[in-house]
Amino acid sequence: MDQKVLVLNGDYTAITLCSVQKAFVLLYLDKAELIANKEGAFLRTVSKAFPKPSIIKLQRYVRVPYKGIALSRHNIMKRDHFECQYCGSTKNLTLDHVLPRSRGGDSSWSNLLTACARCNHAKGHRTPEEAGLVVRQKPRKPTLSSFLKLSAGTIDHTWHAYLN
Repeated sequence: MDQKVLVLNGDYTAITLCSVQKAFVLLYLDKAELIANKEGAFLRTVSKAFPKPSIIKLQRYVRVPYKGIALSRHNIMKRDHFECQYCGSTKNLTLDHVLPRSRGGDSSWSNLLTACARCNHAKGHRTPEEAGLVVRQKPRKPTLSSFLKLSAGTIDHTWHAYLN
């Protein structure tokens, strides 16, 4: 029951993920309709079996003010898959400014990345090129769909049409 369900707005755009329990309540109250269910999986009561939802669509369009994904330490590490972007280590992770703050670098999605303490110390107040380090993946601001994919863990194959 810890699996996630993709929630679509009234216009079939992905807006969030929710638990199976929350999705079932929305379906039961006729606030959402079932778009896709998990094959062979059911939610059982004493007298009935209901298909386990994978994708639901809200009955009405809900205006969601998109504020973007918050710039936070956890979200940056999640974007970088909790790995050092220089050596790939998963131990002693910190945040690193690609262009150091001492040289005018800002704290933004495109200037922050995950680095292990050893690589961060070796880089110091230099750029990765000056320190002889190669950035595995260029830092960039994630889109809502890519962040939903990261948050879900395992993605149901039926979600791909709505998350691309």
